[in-house]
Amino acid sequence: MPTVNNIFKSFQGKKIIVLGDVMVDTYIEGSVSRISPEAPVPVVNFKSRSSRLGGAANVALNLKALGADPIICTIIGKDEEADLFLRLVNESQLSPKGIISFDDRITTVKTRVIGNNQQLVRVDRERTDPISSSAEFALLNKIREFCDRDGVEAIIFQDYNKGVLTAELIKQVIEYANEKGIVTTVDPKKANFFEYQKVTLFKPNLKELVEGTGLPVNLAEKQTFLDAVKVLNDKLQPKYTFVTLSEYGVYINEEKKNHFIPAHPRSIADVSGAGDTVISVATLALVANLDPKTIAILANLAGGLVCEQVGVVSVNKDDLIKEAKEVLG
Repeated sequence: MPTVNNIFKSFQGKKIIVLGDVMVDTYIEGSVSRISPEAPVPVVNFKSRSSRLGGAANVALNLKALGADPIICTIIGKDEEADLFLRLVNESQLSPKGIISFDDRITTVKTRVIGNNQQLVRVDRERTDPISSSAEFALLNKIREFCDRDGVEAIIFQDYNKGVLTAELIKQVIEYANEKGIVTTVDPKKANFFEYQKVTLFKPNLKELVEGTGLPVNLAEKQTFLDAVKVLNDKLQPKYTFVTLSEYGVYINEEKKNHFIPAHPRSIADVSGAGDTVISVATLALVANLDPKTIAILANLAGGLVCEQVGVVSVNKDDLIKEAKEVLG
């Protein structure tokens, strides 16, 4: 196996398409010292407002933080929120070339109100119905163009059930990627769970595995978990199934081998965005031709690192390299 330094050097400049639902994560923060006389709710004394890229755009931020060259492919609206999203893309030095605006869509914004360091309420502005066939066609053409021209090595499907990833688009992109020998990885949600046929790596969390297969899983009885994985594998036939198990670590299969990687000791502050980090690192490790167990170890470390920080953040490359050297040698 290559050294940790060489692994991370191999990530440099890798062209990775991130296809899926993007959003803006907005945080309104303040202090709470009283209850409103109008209703039994806290009064937040406003201190600050901040906005960050979320969803598939956060995956792109993680890829960029590790030295890769991500291309976000998505549909947004033609609204003020789209202007904010594109400004954040520009400030983050990400490419907007795969972002398409349509009049019939709105740009997703999740606004979290935080008082005394506790989230009090979240307000979502979104549409979740499938994008139009013309939007599907436009995205598919963009993806083919980038793959043919830019030497794309992997496509990440980042599904948040906001309508960008339709069954037809998923099918067409996977078929095209498999014809071209391009790695495909998936961070799924329930609605499209069984649409991702024959991808390279399929990464549900435990909750999504249970909801998708409809089978009860008790990690104290490992066979119940492996039964659910078998149902998934029989239906989807991915090369690798990679399941995140929260405080229990992660699982990845390798042909007939089952690898369970325990969680690294952490001081958990916030799990938001951890899945984005895991799929980013797993994809880059796949493109670097690492073995499945090493892929799972690196992705597990990265997901844990971002959980130590509040809010949706991308992984710190230096911290990940340091931990990887401790674990992998």
